[in-house]
Order: sequence, then C-alpha cells, then structure tokens
Amino acid sequence: MLYIHRATCISPQQTFPEVDIEHLHIAADNKLKAIEPKYEGIPPGILRRMGKAVRIGVGAALPLLHHQQAPHGIIIGSANGGMEDCIKFLNQIIEYEEGMLTPGNFVQSTPNAIASQISLLSSNKTYNITHVHRGLAFENALIDAVMQVKEHPAQHYIVGAVDEISNYNYNIDFLGGWYKKEPASNIDLYTTNSAASIAGEGAAMFWVNSHPADALARVQAIDTLHSGNEEMVRQQIQKFINKQLLPGEKIDLLITGENGDNRLLKYYTAAETIAGNLVPVARYKHMSGEYPTSSAVALWLACIALQRNNLPAHVFKQAPAHQDFNKILIYNNYKGAQHSLMLVSKA
Repeated sequence: MLYIHRATCISPQQTFPEVDIEHLHIAADNKLKAIEPKYEGIPPGILRRMGKAVRIGVGAALPLLHHQQAPHGIIIGSANGGMEDCIKFLNQIIEYEEGMLTPGNFVQSTPNAIASQISLLSSNKTYNITHVHRGLAFENALIDAVMQVKEHPAQHYIVGAVDEISNYNYNIDFLGGWYKKEPASNIDLYTTNSAASIAGEGAAMFWVNSHPADALARVQAIDTLHSGNEEMVRQQIQKFINKQLLPGEKIDLLITGENGDNRLLKYYTAAETIAGNLVPVARYKHMSGEYPTSSAVALWLACIALQRNNLPAHVFKQAPAHQDFNKILIYNNYKGAQHSLMLVSKA
C-alpha cells in the first residue's frame, strides 16, 4: 500500500507554491505552458543551465526535500525529458561539424537529468531511476514505488512525473493529428466536437511511504493496459473495479483524462458508464493540457479533493449535490492506446 504524505505540482494553473485553482489561466496558441516559480532553492549558476523540464521537475521536488528527511529513493516518470535541449545539442553537432561542442545541452537533455539533478542538489546517493514509457511513464514510476515500499517498509521515496512542450515533440504530434489545428480555448475544450487536443506540460511530485499516519491519500491500486479495443478497455475497467471494491463500497468521484478529442471520447464514456450514473465526474486537462504524464496532475488533484472535499465547479462534468470524497477512481488514456487506472482513497 502506498501512502502520499505531501504533493506538489507546477502546472499551467496557479498550483505552486500556493494553490488557487478556482480561476483558470487561458491557453495561448493551443498550448498550456507551465507557470514557473522563482526557484529560490536552486543556485542561480545551476538554474541558468537547466532546461525547462529539469527546472520544473527540480522546482516541484525541492519543497518535499526541505520539509522531510532525506528520501531513500527518487523515482521519476517522463516520456521525453528535456527533449528541447537534446535537439539543441544535435543541431550543434551539425553547426560545429562535430567539433568543440558545449556539453550543457547534452547533459540536460536525457530523461534521467531530472532525477539526477534532484539528487545532486540534495546530495542524495540512494536509489535513483527514471521510467520512460510514453503515456504510462508515471504509472510505471508509481508501480516501482509500490514495490520499493513493500520491500523496504521503513523507507520514504519521492515519486513524480515531468514533461515539457518542446518544439520537436509538439511539431511531431501536431503533424500526427494529436493537437488541434483550429484555434482552441481550454475553457471550451470539452464542447468542441473535433479531433485532437491542446498541448500541455507540468511536473507533479509526491512524498510516499507505507505509513498511514498523517497521510493525504492512499494509492490503493494501479493498473495499465495497451489496447485500442474499446471492449477490452471496458472489460479491464470493470474487472479493476470489481477486484478493488468490497461489497457495499462505491466510488465517490471519477477523474478522467477527457481532452476534447472526439476520437477518444468512447473510452471515457465507457469509464463513466461503468462507474455509475450517480458518480460525479471530474476532468482536468482543461487545466493541464494533454501530455504523456498528465495523469500525475490527476493524482495531485485527487489529493486536493480528499484533503479539502472541495473542488472548483469548472472541473466537474456535472456538479455533485455535495462534495464528500473517500474513494476516487482515475482513468486516463494516451492517444487511445495506453490506458491507466488508479484507485485513490483517504488514508
């Protein structure tokens, strides 16, 4: 069992350091870009050499390091890492004809640069790993954390996810039809009946262990699936719910990764149908945008819901009569091929 004790999030909304998600920040050019803080905990000489993915990942993790004992491991999920720096380095190879290259862009470009920078800044020499599995990178990082706390019940871990909007990846996904070509607002994201979504980026970090005392939330179960078959996805969701809920238990909130892409709506509709007509449905990608590890934002939002029993009206597909959440199901899919389920409950 994995218990979350602290959670931070740097996103396109006001989620860090203070949380105010009542008011939505508006997308520009079909992109929701992360609102970066001042990064007071990062030395200026190191900060100016960091790419954006590294900055927001380290920035989100530092408050966890400052308020707790040293973690026994740092586990990060990222589909692309600092891809923007990687492209800069590759361009330098051509520009300088494989001559004297500046190593900074290369060092910052690898996906594990985020976890390694967190370790370097905190002088942490423990377990350090990065999971790079596209739309399931964060879920695999969480599964890794679950295995670690089962093996080492007395230990604590930082687990999180980071991805940025790089020009390279944005252009590839835009040409692949995953981002809308027409101007789109995140406010109207769910009412536009068209293919594709809007781009997003962000970082979410969690301090986890196996101790229920003073925990914000409990990650009760995680499941993943690779499939484009709607019926197979439906069966997997039903099987997950049947396995995890005891007789008489119910889901109090369903958080879905609905993203305004009408090609993927069938999967989210299936999840809503299985959860039940009386279960409130919340959505978050009008806040974060679409990116491979956005499900980390959904988990952060679930922690907020369990802690405060109060979410803003704009996240709900249909506003519930009252907000009292004990068990939350998160369902997300990435490009219709990678599906994930997380059951989160009060500790």
